[in-house]
Amino acid sequence: MPEMQIPKKLKPFLKPSRVKCAVGGRGSGKSMTIADMCLMDAMTKGTKTLCFREYQNSIDDSVHSLLASEIERLGLQGFEVQKSQILYNDVAVFKFKGMARDPEAIKGAHGFDRFWIEEAQTISFNSLKALMPTLRTVGSEVWFSANPRSSADPFSQRFIKPYEKQLLRDGYYEDDDHCIVMINIEDNTLAPDVLIREMEGDKERMSPALFDHIWRGHHLDDLEDSIIESSWFDAAIGAHSKLGFAGTGAIIASHDPSDEGGDSKGYCKRHGSVVLDVCEKITGDANEGMDWALAKAREDRADWFVWDCDGLGISLKRQVDQELESTKIQKHQFRGSETPDDATVPYSGKDSKTNRDTFLNKRAQYWWKLRDRFYATYRAVEKGEYINPEELISLSPDIEHLDQLRSEVCRIPLKRGNNGKIQIMSKLDLAKQGIPSPNMGDALMMAMFSPKQNIAQGKKINFKGWG
Repeated sequence: MPEMQIPKKLKPFLKPSRVKCAVGGRGSGKSMTIADMCLMDAMTKGTKTLCFREYQNSIDDSVHSLLASEIERLGLQGFEVQKSQILYNDVAVFKFKGMARDPEAIKGAHGFDRFWIEEAQTISFNSLKALMPTLRTVGSEVWFSANPRSSADPFSQRFIKPYEKQLLRDGYYEDDDHCIVMINIEDNTLAPDVLIREMEGDKERMSPALFDHIWRGHHLDDLEDSIIESSWFDAAIGAHSKLGFAGTGAIIASHDPSDEGGDSKGYCKRHGSVVLDVCEKITGDANEGMDWALAKAREDRADWFVWDCDGLGISLKRQVDQELESTKIQKHQFRGSETPDDATVPYSGKDSKTNRDTFLNKRAQYWWKLRDRFYATYRAVEKGEYINPEELISLSPDIEHLDQLRSEVCRIPLKRGNNGKIQIMSKLDLAKQGIPSPNMGDALMMAMFSPKQNIAQGKKINFKGWG
């Protein structure tokens, strides 16, 4: 049998493990190496492999051609490359299947020793849920190869985020059930010189975030036209500790209700420029979500409670009124579809356009104010510029779902209408582009509300720029 070169990073794949993941950037050789390992196991163990992709409209979308080319390159004997499958001496077989159109059909995929999911970063939650329990053969394994996309993608949430700190530190994670390896072009001794030169050129041409995504296999949570960059978000984590300021004044709680019964609901709590909590409730209808948010606001001893009153949210007003009637919590109905606040005031400087001429509506205005906060914080933390803390934003490192919040906040695309005004894509338009609803992100955006005075408690609130 011809000798196959296996990168040192992927040699742990030679040991038994229920789940094996190879993640990394372009030029790592992970797909080719996994193909070679699968071919070797077919010859030596008779391993039957079912090769999946989330999207496979034809055999050309699968790893069929990669396996066929490796059989030819290595001069392997005994393989019969057919149009829709590959056989080895009537002992082993490779078959190919897409999951997106019918994830439930995965449950009928029996008789295999291995699943190999290529481009695993595209796998849906439903496909992943159906995939894992299906392979029940003793000693069977599920292999994934991926260049991660968003940190909120199902594959990343399941197999990368729980082990990310060790992966970034050591390039490797292992327990009784998992073997996860980060592999990049420098680990591939067979990487061609032309590809290495391309990488070196991209390092000069690309932003650090995009380069790390393409060539280092890091998550990319901002879109090309996103209004808030991931580097700005990262700078804001623990910024109050880095820069030496604290939250002061009133506590603002905000809630993004579900548009439909099955949607998640977002909640945010901020104290001055410090955001202390952002979370979501996945289960329950809009009324249950509001009960949850109001309970958290009372527990957080909020001075103000803000919620989205566009759409379904307006029907919750009576519920809010009743629940807060016996408390000192003030309430505010946020309507993102309304004309921007301070409509006739220049947005930036006396000679600039007014808020009404700059923003389509209040939602766009408040998202842009959030953007200004993140960018100012980035300049203060990374560039050492002095900026009034009242103009900054700090995210508590204790926020449980910071990674998901990062994905939501940094995947809001800029949209300009024919009138030149800044506008924000609706949740429906985001869904059409495959971007999940930013429920926690919208809650954070609405927390920008800043009343001038809390009459009930006599507290002066003067956070310039929040409102």
